[in-house]
Amino acid sequence: MTLIIKNQILFFSFVLLLGLISSFSLPPYNFFYLNFLSYPALLWILLIYTNNKLKSFYIGWVFGFSYFISNLYWITNSLTFDDIFKPLIPFALILIPLFLGLFYGLSTLIFSLLNPKKNFLAILILTTSLSIFEYIRSFILGGFPWNLISFSLVNYLELIQLLSITGTYAFNSLIILLFLLPSILFLKYKKNFKLGVSIISLLVFLGNFFWGNFSLKNYELTEKKDLGFTIKIISPNIKIKRFFQNENPSEFISELISISEPNPLNETIFILPEGILSNIYFEDLKNFKSLFSNSFSKKHKIILGMNMYEKQKIYNTLLVVDNELNILQKYYKNKLVPFGEFLPFEKILTNLGFKKITQGYHSFSADKHRDPIKLNNYNFIPLICYEVIYSGKINISKKNYDFILNISEDGWFGNSIGPHQHFSHSVFRSIEEGKPVIRSSNNGISAFVNSKGQVIKENLTTDKGFIEINSLKMSNKTIFSSHGNKIFFYFLSIYISLIFFFKTRGN
Repeated sequence: MTLIIKNQILFFSFVLLLGLISSFSLPPYNFFYLNFLSYPALLWILLIYTNNKLKSFYIGWVFGFSYFISNLYWITNSLTFDDIFKPLIPFALILIPLFLGLFYGLSTLIFSLLNPKKNFLAILILTTSLSIFEYIRSFILGGFPWNLISFSLVNYLELIQLLSITGTYAFNSLIILLFLLPSILFLKYKKNFKLGVSIISLLVFLGNFFWGNFSLKNYELTEKKDLGFTIKIISPNIKIKRFFQNENPSEFISELISISEPNPLNETIFILPEGILSNIYFEDLKNFKSLFSNSFSKKHKIILGMNMYEKQKIYNTLLVVDNELNILQKYYKNKLVPFGEFLPFEKILTNLGFKKITQGYHSFSADKHRDPIKLNNYNFIPLICYEVIYSGKINISKKNYDFILNISEDGWFGNSIGPHQHFSHSVFRSIEEGKPVIRSSNNGISAFVNSKGQVIKENLTTDKGFIEINSLKMSNKTIFSSHGNKIFFYFLSIYISLIFFFKTRGN
């Protein structure tokens, strides 16, 4: 170990290895226990170099870079569909993780500036700094709250029911603290103290597990309510490359109708994915009205993602239409993907020959309104694609609703771990908000997730077909849905107060 510390190449290779180890804790692997090794090792290294501020920054930056490059490599797949973007793949592969890694670097720099000793205060300071900068990362410059370390527990529903109280960011801070607690073994405390902390930590962990298990068991006793109609979540699995080959839209529409299997006698809401007819605008879709009117009945409503051109602006839109393609309700996407749906510094970059990654040359426009869509006496919160990843930003209108409705196109991720990571946010949102999630994705995971995060039905990325929903279990409003991300700041104030307390006590 001394050789690794003295040799800079070996040293930073070791830090890179720690970041890589942590990345395998995320979906779809979910080896969360790896963080009990990587996080204490990170703290141990930082304590060795606590007096070297610059090196502390580099340690965090390298750790973050390794963590993100190994779990976000799939982003570059979106650059393979247009030849103009292919030369940018090496830059995107490196620059995005380098940028995101900065937040880890700034966290470890703050840790070093506070000059912690080898005691519990070091654990508390690193927990607080990482929590703060992960929150900042989630909102600055539009935000990218992807792959917070707490998502490593997404498959362990008993452990994450706490989200209904804390929300993602406060929960994330607790998980960072949990992963750092084994560090107590190499801190300057007597064996009895270390044993006591270990026992208390284990009891708290088990207490949360049993509480979550009780919450799930109690939910099982809730009676199902018949909807009075059918919801069909359509999973077409139409390869995204076909949209760039200018196929006749009637072929796509006929294929969608065939997969949907509409029964004219059953009252049904059909939910199609985002951008399933991305090579045409809604006005163009009206040319194929007869295909809809001949296949669907007056008892049917169709939800689909379409591009709309209105008032000289282009919107990524969620539409509710009848069998005659009359618009019943619509929602314009609020959060747009940089470079995917709009081009930053558009005037400059277009002169250099660049455009947005999705089809067309003009950037989409963002809207600021998101009201529930009322269908058959139920209210649906509409979310398009990665809008579902923003904790505490789902119900911006603060109106009552019954379902979270998320339509997406995950074909940009390719055959990678990306769709699994994207889907994990649906599980977190369902528990936070206490509402079921209806998710329709063309090349991703389509599913119905209940308000406890349990996946009731799903179609995987390679599946083609539909999911039927006829009933659901209602649940009570969660604490987090009432207070939102204020809860994170309550936790933060506790952490900071404890840091000042221990600092002033010199212990």
